[in-house]
Amino acid sequence: MQHMNIPDARLMTALPYIRRGDRVIDVGTDHAYLPIYLVSEGLVSCALACDINQGPIDSARANIREAGLSGRIDTRKTDGLTGTEDFSPDDILIFGMGGELIVRILSDAPWIRDGEIRLILQPMSRAAVLRRWLFENGFLITGETLSYEGKYYQTICASFAPLDVSGEPPYSEEEFLLGRRNMEDNAPLFRGFLAHEIGVLENIIRGKERSPTADAEGERQLLKILKERMEKTE
Repeated sequence: MQHMNIPDARLMTALPYIRRGDRVIDVGTDHAYLPIYLVSEGLVSCALACDINQGPIDSARANIREAGLSGRIDTRKTDGLTGTEDFSPDDILIFGMGGELIVRILSDAPWIRDGEIRLILQPMSRAAVLRRWLFENGFLITGETLSYEGKYYQTICASFAPLDVSGEPPYSEEEFLLGRRNMEDNAPLFRGFLAHEIGVLENIIRGKERSPTADAEGERQLLKILKERMEKTE
């Protein structure tokens, strides 16, 4: 069984974006594996592990005690970031939730519109919805990482920077879906990820074609763009 202090590769994609010595909030912490690892390895000074359910909070507290880190990692049962502003985080981690739920959590916490706060997000679905919200609300996406643990995961790093965002070229539907930084970097996993997204779009189109009222034209246009990109991707 995996040691509780060592997160899986999916969670470890947060590491390049976390600044040493920071104060970190982990939203939807579950077992608190990531905060425990970050604090025990000296990567951050302290952490607040949050979850909406009592069960994960109890599990997190037990793991934190076992790691001897009760003085440096606090827990809080709360919905998203509600009531966490007093912790004054430098970095905010939100992993393991759908893109629409992450948008709701961020929308409910206007205090994150602070250029000093770094958001490190990993939507389990609807990443395009999350990217669109970030872009339209003045957040600059500064980094993206792909990982694969039985399925593809996208990690997105962003900070509030409305003046910088206003100078960014508008995102295309392709960039909202795949990630502008992922496309620029052409990371080792990108071709497989692109093939997966093509398959998802093809399934959506097939489903819509079975309905006399559904319009799949937008999906067909995007699918054509993705297939053209696949032809250019080594």
